[in-house]
Amino acid sequence: MAMKSYRISRMEQYIIDKEHVSMEELCKVFDISINTCRLDVAELCSKGTIKKVYGGVSSIKENSLIPFEQRKMTNSNIKKEIGREAAEIVEDGDIIFIDSGSTTMYILDYLTDKKNVTVITNNLNAIVRGVQLPDVQIFCLPGTLDRRTNSFVTSDTAKTLARFNIKKAFIATAGISELGDVSNSSPLEFEVKRAAMAHSAKKYLVADSSKYGKSSLLNFTTLGEMDAFFTDDAIDRKAAIYCEQNKVRLVTACKGERR
Repeated sequence: MAMKSYRISRMEQYIIDKEHVSMEELCKVFDISINTCRLDVAELCSKGTIKKVYGGVSSIKENSLIPFEQRKMTNSNIKKEIGREAAEIVEDGDIIFIDSGSTTMYILDYLTDKKNVTVITNNLNAIVRGVQLPDVQIFCLPGTLDRRTNSFVTSDTAKTLARFNIKKAFIATAGISELGDVSNSSPLEFEVKRAAMAHSAKKYLVADSSKYGKSSLLNFTTLGEMDAFFTDDAIDRKAAIYCEQNKVRLVTACKGERR
């Protein structure tokens, strides 16, 4: 069963990367029969990340990993306000993890009055912002730069992160399903996020409301596992109900300007 799950995960990423693939190509690449291929494809179609088309299968583009610079420009004003709200819970002396999202990086802009804060990150933009803060110490996680996420990732990145005692982790996501599943599109980032969840005393999800109702390649946690969810005031009411039922603090920033 574990081998099947691994194969399907690899197949999903393969289809997303190539956008359109024939059934024959999938059989050849993954060394499986056409019947097994049909079953795997049916499972992926039910998940909603790919769809059957004439001659094969295609990725559903909204689930593909959008380049970082493009994501950074989307809803940038509200992302800054969410970053400001999240920064307010950072205290002097904290050891925090900043994830590689296009919203989490803005947290650094609002740490100017904090003292002796240690930031652990693989987020290139967070590193650049943190360098300008004299009272913030930056630990850069190892890895090769992935330009799609502007983050440093290798198979060793998560292992290095696991060595730290993190007080607060600020974690980004590509999608939050209505069932509360929190997902991302990169297998290597998946491991980093899982390590952050496992080795942080407090976990905070940081994402704008457009991420709600979407799912991506890999579920790395659930919203119910978070201590708080930082988002904007356009978040779907279903998300607010979920947070209330699961005792997750919901913090919303106003669009356009701070309340």
